[in-house]
Amino acid sequence: MTGLGLQEPTSLVKPVSAEGAAGRFPLRNILSIDHAGIVRKLIPWVMKGGLAILDQGLYAGSNFVISILLARWLLPEQYGSYAVAFAVFVFILMFHQALLLEPMLVFGSSAYRNCLRGYLKALLLIHLGMSLVIMLVMGVSAGAAFKLGQANGLPGALVGVAFAAPSILMLWIIRRVFYVKLSPAPSAVASLLYCTLTMGGMALVYHHNFLSPLSAFLLMGLGSLVASFVLLTYLGLRLSSSEDAPSPLDIWRRHWRYGRWALGANIMMWVPLNVFYPLLSSLSGMAVAGELKALMNFASPMYQTSAALSPLMLPHAAGVLEERGHAGISSVLRLQIFLSIFYTVPYWVVLLLFQTPIFRMFSSGRYTDVVYLMPIVALACVFGSAFFGPANVLRVMESTGLVFAAVSISSGVAVAIGVPLTWALGLRGATWSMALSEALAFVAAVVLLRRKARKLCHAALIVPCSVPLREMENGS
Repeated sequence: MTGLGLQEPTSLVKPVSAEGAAGRFPLRNILSIDHAGIVRKLIPWVMKGGLAILDQGLYAGSNFVISILLARWLLPEQYGSYAVAFAVFVFILMFHQALLLEPMLVFGSSAYRNCLRGYLKALLLIHLGMSLVIMLVMGVSAGAAFKLGQANGLPGALVGVAFAAPSILMLWIIRRVFYVKLSPAPSAVASLLYCTLTMGGMALVYHHNFLSPLSAFLLMGLGSLVASFVLLTYLGLRLSSSEDAPSPLDIWRRHWRYGRWALGANIMMWVPLNVFYPLLSSLSGMAVAGELKALMNFASPMYQTSAALSPLMLPHAAGVLEERGHAGISSVLRLQIFLSIFYTVPYWVVLLLFQTPIFRMFSSGRYTDVVYLMPIVALACVFGSAFFGPANVLRVMESTGLVFAAVSISSGVAVAIGVPLTWALGLRGATWSMALSEALAFVAAVVLLRRKARKLCHAALIVPCSVPLREMENGS
């Protein structure tokens, strides 16, 4: 992996002779640290980490700005149509992420690392098949919405998703290659290109009065296609051919075995935060779905931050539990919860103190009559971020089934209580249902984790506490 600037880890301690070790300062001589070597090794990692953050920030930030601009520029019913269609896109993303993106990060750096070119080709073929299904289903859905007399932009928005979803998800696949094998710098350049094309295109169509949910999704899809073409051209020059490339069928089987349980969890995680967009649109109209989207725009950065930082918090939890066994579960749980919300609470404190002017500024004076619901959205967001704390610990303990159980409880509440509450109270009922479901997901994850810890405590009556947690679980 020399092309990445990454090298095999080497010792930073200089070897010393026996005479030097017996000198006046033997400990100092033995532990003589090569500070220049540390700096040389840290600089590439800092640069690559900064590029990775820049890459994610450009891509996620551009989509966040797009949502804000559409809230300012579109009519409320049009923005509601965009919100419903975007919720559908997120549902498609959950399938794609569980079956292609997440397994790719695992297998691309392990089983298929020596045939990455063939692996990418096979993934793109699988993605092509999934894209045809997406376009067919979304086309039928758009036709059905048109037949039902939806003249508020929803049919066009669904057609836009049919084009944008395959293009955006293809770009996500290609960008993952640079995190598996190559430097994130080309991915960051592609994200900058995507940001420039979509923002510039949106300003252009708005200036000529062509902006709509359909044109917004088409611009996102077009920007993704151009960025994908640039990255594929670059990869074609960098990735060498391989004779032992796996077949698409073998890869699909392996991905399915890995991702089928993650698929269920992803779908359940979609429900509490996205099911209310189509529900509100059918009960109260598209404009109300747009109001919910305008509220949730402010929660989106915190959810994205939690999802991005969660992988960075997992190694710490794993190290503590490996060292201290079940005795460290309570302390690592408290720390993980704290780390999950320490940036969310200050964010919402500032936002709620100035909620009216901030809301008016971002929405161009629209939707100000729903500002009073911001504290409820803040409550939902804080609990949603806190959920990553116990979820991280459960993942480290290889108890992903309990994470699935916790989000299933949350989804069940969102459907069983949220539907009648939304029918009775409209947008206020939907926001309270979101907050309740997110709070129950957090509480359920903590309760299930503590039950798991109690079982390990019973096992400790036979197995000493000093035994690492993973060995104790295997032994029990």
